[in-house]
Amino acid sequence: MNLVKSIQPGTHRPLSTWTLTLPRDIVSYADVAASGPKQTPEEAAAPQPVELVNTESVATASLTDVDMPSVHTVPSDFSEQPIQTETQANRLDIEAEADAKADAKADAEAEAEAAKAKAKAKVQNTKKQTAKKARETDSWLVQQFSGLSDGSASALAVTNLAAIIGVSSYLGYKAWGLYERGNLSWKTAGVGVGILAGVGAAEAVLGRYLYKGKKGGS
Repeated sequence: MNLVKSIQPGTHRPLSTWTLTLPRDIVSYADVAASGPKQTPEEAAAPQPVELVNTESVATASLTDVDMPSVHTVPSDFSEQPIQTETQANRLDIEAEADAKADAKADAEAEAEAAKAKAKAKVQNTKKQTAKKARETDSWLVQQFSGLSDGSASALAVTNLAAIIGVSSYLGYKAWGLYERGNLSWKTAGVGVGILAGVGAAEAVLGRYLYKGKKGGS
């Protein structure tokens, strides 16, 4: 390739005015392609894209692989069933167990209240029966004392008084003897006081019934 500059001596021309002269033996790509054999339409066309061919039949392509662990089949009436999932079944079991425990607790509380009421009624009935027997005994004793004559009643009163005096005197004598020997203790004194209290209570009851009997008989 020869680069020829058409520049006059003594002058300077811009680069845009330069002329590029190519040899005649150089040809372009289009000339080379045009000089070769002609391509068929199939060869000149663009290559076809890769096509994926479906080898499954229509009948089997829509089936679900039931061997997969994450896939489960359900019956046709699944939506009409009252319990549809394991979670729902577990929740219902938990609720049923809680209800059963609540019912058992309520039954136990009801039984405890019934037993308490029964025991209370039994205690009240026992008190009533005891009071009734006490009244019957009191009435019988009054009736017995009311049948005594004046002489018998007086003799019984004197005997009652003599018994109190005699027991008191005997206990006092024994206590004095223990005191002199240095053997009198609080325990011994308590026993003596207890005996006196018992005798006094018995004599008081006897005197009360004697008085009520004579008053009722007069």
